[in-house]
Amino acid sequence: MVYAACVPLIFTMWSVRMQTEDRVAALLAQMTLAEKLGQLQQFTGDSPEHRDWVRRGMVGSIINVTSSRSKSPAAEANALQEIAVKETRLGIPMIFGRDVIHGYRTVMPIPLGQAATFDMELVEEGAAIAAREASAYGVHWTFAPMVDVSRDPRWGRIAESGGEDPLLNARLGAAMVRGFQGEDMSAPDRVAACAKHYVGYGAAEGGRDYNTTYIPEGLLRDVYLPPFKACVDAGVATFMSAFNDLNGVPTSGNAFTMRQVLKGEWNFDGFVVSDWNAIIELIKHGFCADKREAALAGLTAGVDMEMLSTCYVENAQALLDAGLLSMEQIDDAVTRILRIKERVGLFDNPYLTDERTSVVLAAPHLDAAKRAALESCVLLKNDGALPLPAGLRSLAVIGPMADNPKEQMGSWTMDGNANDTVTPLTALREALAGRCDVQFAPGVPDCRSTDTAGFAEAVRVASACDAVLLIVGEDAGYSGEAHSRAYLTLPGSQDKLVEVIAACGKPVTMVIMAGRPLALEELVSKAQAILFAWHPGTMGGPAIADLLLGTAAPSGKLPATFPRTVGQVPVYYAHKSSGRPPRAGDHVPPIGTPLDPSDFAGTYMDSSHMPLYPFGFGLSYTTFAYSELTLSTDTLRMGESLRATVTVENTGSVAADEVVQLYTRDLFGSTTRPVKEMQDFRRVTLAPGERQQVTFTLNTDQLAFHNPALQRVVEPGAFHLMVGGNSEEVLLAEFTVVE
Repeated sequence: MVYAACVPLIFTMWSVRMQTEDRVAALLAQMTLAEKLGQLQQFTGDSPEHRDWVRRGMVGSIINVTSSRSKSPAAEANALQEIAVKETRLGIPMIFGRDVIHGYRTVMPIPLGQAATFDMELVEEGAAIAAREASAYGVHWTFAPMVDVSRDPRWGRIAESGGEDPLLNARLGAAMVRGFQGEDMSAPDRVAACAKHYVGYGAAEGGRDYNTTYIPEGLLRDVYLPPFKACVDAGVATFMSAFNDLNGVPTSGNAFTMRQVLKGEWNFDGFVVSDWNAIIELIKHGFCADKREAALAGLTAGVDMEMLSTCYVENAQALLDAGLLSMEQIDDAVTRILRIKERVGLFDNPYLTDERTSVVLAAPHLDAAKRAALESCVLLKNDGALPLPAGLRSLAVIGPMADNPKEQMGSWTMDGNANDTVTPLTALREALAGRCDVQFAPGVPDCRSTDTAGFAEAVRVASACDAVLLIVGEDAGYSGEAHSRAYLTLPGSQDKLVEVIAACGKPVTMVIMAGRPLALEELVSKAQAILFAWHPGTMGGPAIADLLLGTAAPSGKLPATFPRTVGQVPVYYAHKSSGRPPRAGDHVPPIGTPLDPSDFAGTYMDSSHMPLYPFGFGLSYTTFAYSELTLSTDTLRMGESLRATVTVENTGSVAADEVVQLYTRDLFGSTTRPVKEMQDFRRVTLAPGERQQVTFTLNTDQLAFHNPALQRVVEPGAFHLMVGGNSEEVLLAEFTVVE
């Protein structure tokens, strides 16, 4: 019955796919070389020069033309599209792209914040909202999701990722692809997605953007490639090559990652676009001598569309004449681009004819943005200061991020509008109107300022109130592309502001907005409660107010480890062991000697080796107890599955969500394995006193890794299975895999 029911759908999909291929093949057969090369070119903006290129059929895509700030997006987009469709020989439409990273006008939390929700349905909904709004302004294609596994918080673009774990990045990326594209990316309210940055970009040395990456192939396949494979499996339309070099070969000229893995092993049939100027930057890498060599490297490696620079169109003819490049390679790139244009529906509907701009900032969109912000906030500490007391008569709100709508949105919000954003100060004043006097003093002019002139007023306000809310952090421009940091403390004089306010002797709750994990060890003792809010987007203020006032309970979990100090970086939960692993308390100078190294271990003499807050950590206004971890079997044969069941109980007095996390450890392998690997997670809602059994299914295939011969294998042996509310506090069971 299942097979019979699937036949019509399978036939329909096959039929549509064949129609697309036939249409693309017929068009390709009519194209001149110049027209083919035009499809490989992407420009940015609208200028007379670019219009001339379009008129000559030399542009396949334009980015950053349509904008939510345009009074007439249809006219703006259609004016350019009309040139391509009506004034060129074949009338091939252009595809309009834009960076819609975590929202269009309705700005969701940054992707790292969305990862903290561990709620992929909500992530998918957020991407669908972004697609609905962006497509209403003529956007066909977004450059998201970014699924770079990021284990160095110094790297500014960790803000755009799902953090340090490959599974979380994979699920985040797949959810965003589904949200952006839907079941049919040609629908008027959907856009084509782009998985980026392919690949290894998040492993840049020193956390410096664009920097070198060295990743052994086994690690590449086990950690950095799986999130991209998940995007392919979700049907992502396009990929973007990265800026970095990977093991000596720049990723935008890397045939192994693009030709062999992406287009070969994974059978990806969409197209690859370079990142901004990445093809011509092959010269600065020292990989190519000139634009001719850069064009050859990019095309042969598998970058189909060149963003901004013009190496392809200027040099492809000479490369063909020299026999260095084949027409088959060019035809393959053109076919892939035309295929996606067909799937987006551009050949049938090239113009934006139905302006749906009324969907922007629609009430359901704002509701979803608030829910995303609510679920993303992570409660790091609470010594009874939260929720704020119901009878509070006065509240001091201090800090540069308390009423800063533009910076609250975070990086990559090209179409976000500060006027749409509700800040915590605004939300708290509205929520507490008539029952609590809310006084405000920023303390410092902005996050980066070292000016302390405002400290006195901040201290006066704090001293006059019953409780203090300190809202500090990084501004939006302190994270994102090319915004790496050598220090992970609060910028400017904010740390000093925290100290002087803490000295006032009033209960202090600190809310931190930032685009990355920060090293907060020196500040933890200064506040009775700490809520980490990332950059929470348009509705961050109302969400934070609800959490502070107890209308909602915090439920976010950290998608990346928080270090104590930048000297610990990189620090992540899925690290390897060593022959002398550290133990609790191993942070004092060892008393042994080289002749008697009995207590020598891999730790620090001046700091704990343990992170400040581990991956998956997050408190609530209640407590959860884990018990009765049982396995359906303690022996698994290859290809079989076991069921792991744990009882989770809400032992407090507040209804709340908990993210239950499943980890495993392969105790012995032909390649050393991480001490923990997350295999699954489940978000559950529990009333006070409620107990719920949560069951995970684990198949042996989830235990696979690449051995020294680079074969993907599951090796028999002993395993640990761990379940808990974060990566450190877990219940443990054992099982064995046999042949």
